[in-house]
Amino acid sequence: MPVQTGEIPHPFGRIPAQNGGRPEPNGGAPGQAARPARGRGRPARHVAPRPAARPGRKSSPAVRRARRFRITMLAAATVCVLGAGLATGFGSELSAEPTAEAFLFDWQQQQYAAAGALTTSAAPDTVAADLRGAIAQLDAGQLFLSMKSVHQHGATADATFTATVDLAQQGRVWTYDGHFGLRRAGDDWKVEWAPSVVNPSLRPGERLAVMTRFPARASVLDAKGHPLQLPAPAYVLGLWPERLSDPAATARAFAALTQLQAGQVLGLITAAPPYQFLRLATLDPATYASLRGSLHTVPGLVVRPESQRLFQAEATGVVGEVGSEISERLRADGTLYAPGTTVGLSGLEQKYQRQLLGTPTTEVVVINSAGQQTGVLAQWPGTAGTPVRTTINSTAQNAALDALNSVSSSGEIVAVQASTGAVLAVAQHQGSGALPPGGALNAKLVPGNAFTIVSAGALVSNGIASVSTPISCANSFTVGGQTFTSYGTGAQKPFSTAFAEGCSTALAQLSERLTAGQWAQMIKEFGIGSDWSQLPVPAFSGSVPSAAGDADLAAQTIGRGNVRMSLLSMAMVAAAVDAGSWHVPQVIQASSGPAGSQGTALDPDMMSALRKLMRVAVRSGAAHPASLPGAPVYGQVGLVHTASGWMSWFVGYRDDVAIAVIESGKTPQLSAAALAGVFFADAAR
Repeated sequence: MPVQTGEIPHPFGRIPAQNGGRPEPNGGAPGQAARPARGRGRPARHVAPRPAARPGRKSSPAVRRARRFRITMLAAATVCVLGAGLATGFGSELSAEPTAEAFLFDWQQQQYAAAGALTTSAAPDTVAADLRGAIAQLDAGQLFLSMKSVHQHGATADATFTATVDLAQQGRVWTYDGHFGLRRAGDDWKVEWAPSVVNPSLRPGERLAVMTRFPARASVLDAKGHPLQLPAPAYVLGLWPERLSDPAATARAFAALTQLQAGQVLGLITAAPPYQFLRLATLDPATYASLRGSLHTVPGLVVRPESQRLFQAEATGVVGEVGSEISERLRADGTLYAPGTTVGLSGLEQKYQRQLLGTPTTEVVVINSAGQQTGVLAQWPGTAGTPVRTTINSTAQNAALDALNSVSSSGEIVAVQASTGAVLAVAQHQGSGALPPGGALNAKLVPGNAFTIVSAGALVSNGIASVSTPISCANSFTVGGQTFTSYGTGAQKPFSTAFAEGCSTALAQLSERLTAGQWAQMIKEFGIGSDWSQLPVPAFSGSVPSAAGDADLAAQTIGRGNVRMSLLSMAMVAAAVDAGSWHVPQVIQASSGPAGSQGTALDPDMMSALRKLMRVAVRSGAAHPASLPGAPVYGQVGLVHTASGWMSWFVGYRDDVAIAVIESGKTPQLSAAALAGVFFADAAR
């Protein structure tokens, strides 16, 4: 029965020559050979007529193997030849086609010994090793072979085929056309073996290799286009493939250490150019320190310290952090292991992961016996990552870092441009105190008396108090059954003085005249609790739940109870007072015009009163440590007793820069206002 040329059965379906060797589902179970579709036209071929079967003559092993997986079809008639042996063709000449098809089939099915036996080589085992090695050198997940034609000329023949290789690295598919010769050997045909059978470009002593190179990860930039990533130590783990006595053992040891898959690591080592240094992973200092004591257990592993703009950045609260090839995040996402891969773990690095990473360049190359690259057989060009430009101002960012580094305690600073809402600085310093979880943008903190900026706005806008309204600052005052205390003596003083000194009992007393509706309206006008989901990084806009009663409302007016704010949301409160309008914060620089330049206008009389109150607090009140000569500083302070110690607040502005500062320590001897003064002084230089 004649064979339908152009199809080599394989476990995953039919691969017709017409589609370049790509698999087509056949609905069968894995491991079953597919049936050719009925009525499919035969591709053009040039094969001499086959001789009729001779009684008693057995067909060759190649013929039997090729025939075993095929169902023959004839367009006009079906002729079945029965007997001890089946015909290999028609006419008087023995066909080379079954041997060609059987060789391709065995090669595709990884039956390398059987394929080697079909060649002219005196050492079939060497052929088997070469075929097996070619698959390993490509780290191929799948190989599909489709015969195109056999041109037969007496005792010689030429076969052409299409190979489709599924490269495991980055999901690339390489398709190329190949060919090989056949020679009559008695009653059989043999494939004339040479390295060019694997690929026409291979010569004796040469091998294939796959090279994949990721571009350097793109930077997150400040407002002027400078990288926010800082040059910092990085540790490159790698090896020289040709120096490994047991690549599989090295792959297993490295995989055990890094929780990677040993098969992926081995495939990478085998496919790499043997005489080139192969990078396996780049580690940050903390990860390297945790693995350092075990690295010696990986045979042939080399450590190269480098300086890279990768693992350390200014404005980490916005920029975020980056993980390397061995990051658990990559494994959780099911990402294929590939050296050079980095992953954003938080912040903008995570949000813009694909944009910053870019795509790798992958090449299939030819390597000679000296380890030199002699040709490129296929290339898939990658693309460089695209930087992300933020609103971070380097001057403000450095001023914030310098201020925080001037004290031994812990602290955070967020600065925004009051007129636009653009975030200018996000800085933190870990010292002797505990920093709150969530970071400067997303932490949910009790703001204390710093929140009285909002409370004063509610009292002023509803006619309950003015800057000069007299009010007593009592040592204690009870509202709705809850007693509030302060350092007051009960003396009468202007509301501006009570505000400046942080007299909580005065605010609690005035809160009795404030309705829940009026309070909720003021919270809304300052944008507290508004939707910030459009920001590319997690940020908390604040939360002031509806007051459950008079005591609850009084506690909220002094920033206690269930009031929660982040540094960013408090900085936006100060920005609203400075600009006279409220904005949604922005961290990404807009492509046209200032970010968030159109704000929601607030009551100008209320804003004027709040500016006076905040100025008095800095000039002669509790916020005085922030005072500076020259341009005036406006602000309010608070001191909150936390579970781990104390937290000092400053919320205010100078010129067009609004800030929120916290300083955290084990004692109340803290002054966020002093840090604010250092920041404003440095930022103005």
